[in-house]
Amino acid sequence: MWNKPQLMTAVADLLFAAATAALLVAAAVWFTRLPHFRLSQVVVAHELTEVKRADVERAMSGLLRGNFFSANVEALRLSLEKLSWVRHAEVRRRWPSGLEVRIEEHRPVAQWGEAGGQLVNTYGEVFAAVMTVPQPLPVLHGPLAVAPEMLGYYREAVDLLKPLGRAPRVLTMSPRLAVQLKLDDGMVIELGRQQAKVPIRTRLQRFVNHYPSVLTVAKARPSVVDMRYPNGFALRLAAAQVTESKGKQ
Repeated sequence: MWNKPQLMTAVADLLFAAATAALLVAAAVWFTRLPHFRLSQVVVAHELTEVKRADVERAMSGLLRGNFFSANVEALRLSLEKLSWVRHAEVRRRWPSGLEVRIEEHRPVAQWGEAGGQLVNTYGEVFAAVMTVPQPLPVLHGPLAVAPEMLGYYREAVDLLKPLGRAPRVLTMSPRLAVQLKLDDGMVIELGRQQAKVPIRTRLQRFVNHYPSVLTVAKARPSVVDMRYPNGFALRLAAAQVTESKGKQ
């Protein structure tokens, strides 16, 4: 090898490159361990409604190890997303020694089931939480797998019933996916299952169109209106109304 200058030059260049790389790695390790980069600040980027600062600190406390470069931001994110009111979290490094936290909170639009303790957010996702300041919410009750679909039916009902000055208070879907609405005045509307020929929206619109005649035919507010018939509807009066009607005959 000593008689081959070109080979010796190549080996020397290789050794020099390796030494340079080792020095760079050592310098990088030394640089990242400087006290200047120790984590000293966690900033929540916006105001929170239901998630408390104490909850955020508690979720992150055991994971704030290392420094700006070595902190495990993915573990911190997953820990934050375990909080009941957190739908999505982001944790970013903030130069030179901080972390920035962004949290998307669940926005409740309905209560799930009659028992309480579970809510439905704007995406139709069911989550377990209790509101700090209780407020009246509509109730959705049915198979968990179709919660987003149920929220869609509820929103349609809100829009369709506005001309009547009525609002849905409870939407129930049976295991066979039949939809029932209970209005704010106590009236129940049976809408049945979704069908391609006669969608639920069409049946509810038919109820809205015929609402004045429903009251005229019944001569009183019916307790149940069954809209599952293809070209008509059936009414059921409350027991007290039926008794009163018989007494007048």
